[in-house]
Amino acid sequence: MSIVTSQLTKTYHAGSEFPVHAVQHVDLEVRSGEFVAVMGPSGSGKTTLLNLIGGLDHPTSGKVLIDGKDIAELNEQQLIGFRRDHVGFIFQDYSLLPVLTALENVEFVMQLQGVNGQQSRDRAVELLQKVGLGEQLHKVPAKLSGGQQQRVAVARALAPRPRFVMADEPTANLDAKSTAELLDIMQHLNETEGTTFIFSTHDQRVIKRAKRVIVFEDGQLTQDKCQ
Repeated sequence: MSIVTSQLTKTYHAGSEFPVHAVQHVDLEVRSGEFVAVMGPSGSGKTTLLNLIGGLDHPTSGKVLIDGKDIAELNEQQLIGFRRDHVGFIFQDYSLLPVLTALENVEFVMQLQGVNGQQSRDRAVELLQKVGLGEQLHKVPAKLSGGQQQRVAVARALAPRPRFVMADEPTANLDAKSTAELLDIMQHLNETEGTTFIFSTHDQRVIKRAKRVIVFEDGQLTQDKCQ
């Protein structure tokens, strides 16, 4: 699944006398299977860019082409379907459902897709084992460490076999050991399942692992290099 943005722009007006240009005229292409870090200081537009590509936000102007189709033209119901069927999200605050166990959190997104109970359970168990939580299946988030909760979030993001995963500062709340383990897991899944990963980050530990680094400053793409 190819991702192409063309003159992508997002401007905010609310709460400010002057408009805030969070993303400005960005042209970008991400090929299937890439492992990409979008880096830059807080407020540079990294998260907004991911939200636009993932269909969580609407551009002010420009296009987001997924396999040639402009998702900016989709209505809200179509966007919900697009996110459900094609995009995995990993949030900085984990965003797990507190009343569900690790297993149930991972199963839930597949149930939304209509995957039957045994299939969703088998896939959830498989992924939680892959991320090292085979012994924690029946614990609710409050009984898990921050690193463990983020692993559940990774398993949940990958559960419906998304074409690409948007990870917004996924290591921000993790120590060095948890970060290394999480990145090992994501790299392995990227290589074995071919899932595209796009991170927003200012964490050098993530940037060193990325195969491609995109630099954002003041809403503009200022550097794009493979490493």
